[in-house]
Amino acid sequence: MEQMVGEIRLFAFTSFVPQGWLKCDGSLYNWQSYQPLYALIGNIYGGNAQQNTFAVPDLTGAEPDPHMMYCISYTGDWPVRP
Repeated sequence: MEQMVGEIRLFAFTSFVPQGWLKCDGSLYNWQSYQPLYALIGNIYGGNAQQNTFAVPDLTGAEPDPHMMYCISYTGDWPVRP
């Protein structure tokens, strides 16, 4: 099963961020580069729509181990409501 857009997953490494994912560290991104993810989360976690930016959640420090990291998917299946 492919990940869903907006899915947050814990990875057991911190040496790189897998393709199709963004690290959940509160970073700002241009929404035009990640339109499906922006369509789901908008500016809930920060950013400025007038400046074309949005933020991913900041889960830094929430990891159960310092050698792990949370990432949010910007590609994959679109979540469908039941």
